Amino acid sequence: MSAGHDHSHHNHNDHAQKLDHLNTTFIAGIVLNSAFVIIEVIAGLATHSLSLLTDAGHNLSDVAGLALALLAFKLTKVNATDKFTYGYKRSTIIVSFFNALVLFAAVGFIGYEAILRFMHPEKVDGGTMAWVSFIGIGINAFTAWLFVKDKDKDLNVKGAYMHMAIDAIVSFGVVISGIIIYFTNLYWIDSAVSLIIAIVILRGTWSLLKDSLRLEMDGVPKEMDLDKIKTELLKGKGVIDVHHMHVWALSTTENALTAHIVIDPEFLSSFDQIKHDLRHRLQHLDISHSTFEPEFSDVECKHQDC
Repeated sequence: MSAGHDHSHHNHNDHAQKLDHLNTTFIAGIVLNSAFVIIEVIAGLATHSLSLLTDAGHNLSDVAGLALALLAFKLTKVNATDKFTYGYKRSTIIVSFFNALVLFAAVGFIGYEAILRFMHPEKVDGGTMAWVSFIGIGINAFTAWLFVKDKDKDLNVKGAYMHMAIDAIVSFGVVISGIIIYFTNLYWIDSAVSLIIAIVILRGTWSLLKDSLRLEMDGVPKEMDLDKIKTELLKGKGVIDVHHMHVWALSTTENALTAHIVIDPEFLSSFDQIKHDLRHRLQHLDISHSTFEPEFSDVECKHQDC
């Protein structure tokens, strides 16, 4: 069996620069949203607005989610050990799954509060709600924009993006309900808008939970096409067949592959060159770690999937 990494200096630098960029982005998101939580708490206490205090608690959970995501990215830089031979890269998958669960919990909490308030409407200061939430739209939308470039490349970033985008939607809903309440004193509007927001969050969160659970179970990452990968491997010089192929995620940014490669015996002496070529091909398919077991066409394969 032959195994190993084939990271060019260029690819290593690109990955390091990406992590540095995400590190800065997460820190900016944490600082901005922490400041907004403080604003909401002060405004909520000053106006006796349970709505603002509740939203402050929700935003505080988002700050915690961003902090966990940042910690996960920090852990990807920790060197592998005898106990953790892949290092701590998988922590990014764990955090993305946890963030999806937090979003579902937030939906349940918002829905529960909305139903209670619908049955027992509470008097709120619509004007203060609207102004504070208007600030929230700006902060959450800007933070979501910081993540938008990488949201389709990394499940953890997608989770952070969804947290912020959903918060912007929630803030927009609170602005609308605050304005209506200010002019009409129809306090049940706050609950109705909250229920609509909860449904929107639920729809958006389902894909994140499904994708993160797939990676937790070592399933094939959504963006990976096994047929395309096999076709690319078969283009390698001397490669006759590919089987016993497995693809999984090492982290939310790195994928791995193992495969049995059937080689023409005439190319036995050049197997190292064949490996180098195959790994180079896989890097273009976003697979950074590959392990190959060579088999030769004149030897019978005894694996059940040959």
